[in-house]
Order: sequence, then structure tokens, then C-alpha cells
Amino acid sequence: MNILHVCANPKPTEQSVSKQMAARFFGKLMELNPDVVLNNVDLYQEKPPYYSNDLYRRMWNPVFDPTYEPTKAEEAAANYATKQAELFKTSDVLVLTMPMWNFSAPGVMKAWMDQVLAPGLVFEPTDDGPKPLHNITALVLLVSSGGIYKEDDNRDALSRQINAAFGFIGINDIRIAWADGQNPMYCSDCAVRRDMAFEAAEELAEDLAEESASE
Repeated sequence: MNILHVCANPKPTEQSVSKQMAARFFGKLMELNPDVVLNNVDLYQEKPPYYSNDLYRRMWNPVFDPTYEPTKAEEAAANYATKQAELFKTSDVLVLTMPMWNFSAPGVMKAWMDQVLAPGLVFEPTDDGPKPLHNITALVLLVSSGGIYKEDDNRDALSRQINAAFGFIGINDIRIAWADGQNPMYCSDCAVRRDMAFEAAEELAEDLAEESASE
């Protein structure tokens, strides 16, 4: 099983609940399946550029005009996207680790998604809708937040965005472990909620390991 792990948290692990969740998730997964191949992308070490007009033209002009030939500047603008898409396309499972900031994903994660979720890279536009150009069957979302969020909470733009964006390219199996209530100013049971999220992350790892073993 090949896994792409994309992390969008600038804090060191000892200060980051989402990174601690990831450590528990991968620790359990590697324990149960030592043959896992893991590619880690730290978005604060490999920062994605913001979407540019050159990148837009490189990705979308050939869709509208198959004879279009990108300029050198447009090809250069796609370097990051192409590199990350190769990691994406050689993976079976995608794991996203992040905090919730201002009710959504960190901007650096959105920038990465803008780069990778592009035509010709991970999907092909067709008359019947997007055709996936990848083999990812499941997405694991490891999130921490200061506030507490119920299922389908209107304030939660993060999981809605992930579901919509990756569902568009055929990834509909999205599994979530969420450490909410991590702001001690508002929640008195932060540690309890954190430990419950750790257990949930390990359970997701166990499920993946079991599924991989049965294939």
C-alpha cells in the first residue's frame, strides 16, 4: 500500500495535536503493515505557489483547444503541480493532516489542492464528467480544532471543501478523525477529546491495514 501524507501544520509535533494524531495513525499502521510505502509532504517545507494565470493557461487552455502549445513560462509554472501530481498518482491512499483555521483548511493546503487537482494531472475532463487519472481509493482526514463541531455543522467549511474537491475527482471514501475542543479557554475536557481522537486515528489505521491484508 502506497500512502501520500500531506501535512499543513507549522508547529512542531509536541505542540500540534493534528501531528500527534498522524504519529499515532502511522505508528499503528506501520505496526500492522510494515510494507507500507509512505511519502511525506510537509507543506511548510515544500510550499506550493499560489495559482497563477500562467498555471491556469497551462492546465486549461489545452482542454479548450487541443492544439494549444504552452509557453515556457506556462510550463515552468506547472513544475510544482507536476511533481506533486506524480506522488498523488502513485498512491493508493491520501492522508491529509491539518488544523482548522477560521473554520476552514489552512491556506497552504488550499494552495496545494489548487496545484494538484488539475486537468491532465489527476483527472481528465470528459462529456460524462471528470475521469480520474489516479488510483487513490480512500482519503484519511486528521484534523484538530479549538472549537467543538457537530456533524454537518454549518461552521465547518473544512470537511465540506475536502469532500467536494476530492469527490469531484472520484475520491468519495473519506474517513475522518477529528480532535475538536482543543482550546482550553472554551473547553475543559481538551485532553479527553484529544485522547478520543488518538483512538479514532488508530482505529482508522487498523481498518486500512485490515483492508490491505484482505486484498
